[in-house]
Amino acid sequence: IKVSTSISAGLLSVSYPPSQGSFSNEAKPFIKPIINLLVQNNSPLLVNVYPYFGYIGDPVNIHLDYALFTSQRTVVQDGSFGYRNIFDAILDAHYSALEKEGGAKVNIVVSEPSDGNPPAASSGNAGTYYRNVISHVKSGQGTPRRPGRGIETYLFAMFEENQKPGAETERHFGLFFPNQQSKYGISFN
Repeated sequence: IKVSTSISAGLLSVSYPPSQGSFSNEAKPFIKPIINLLVQNNSPLLVNVYPYFGYIGDPVNIHLDYALFTSQRTVVQDGSFGYRNIFDAILDAHYSALEKEGGAKVNIVVSEPSDGNPPAASSGNAGTYYRNVISHVKSGQGTPRRPGRGIETYLFAMFEENQKPGAETERHFGLFFPNQQSKYGISFN
């Protein structure tokens, strides 16, 4: 039996370029013992990866094709590593941060690779993102920093949380509507 916890990208003080990824000084006293426990028990760290929030937070520098896995070119060149999607860049920034804190052997499991809904992301774009993240993960190519390593990934969430309090965006991460109808017609085969 493994034990883990999930974290958000908000624990990183630096995420760009990915090789410079590091945890914030405020997070280090808390994350360091967690990393040590994960290393000792050969357990993964769960990371919530939200390209949507990166895109809406900086749409001038983070283009939609980079967030949706549709870029035909390298968008970020980080030394010998080239990034065509922000998903891999976020993961590798976390791997860099783990390495700096003694967690080079800790594997990352993506616990929430979610994309958002209007106005910044349409239903069509969200469907494109989900299809592309599934294809990317199934390819087994890994990330530029961890090539050829599978990326264990869990999609969040199965259903819309249409009655969740807070921001409207937070209610639209589901693959299915509350009535169990598929939003995107996604196949996992």
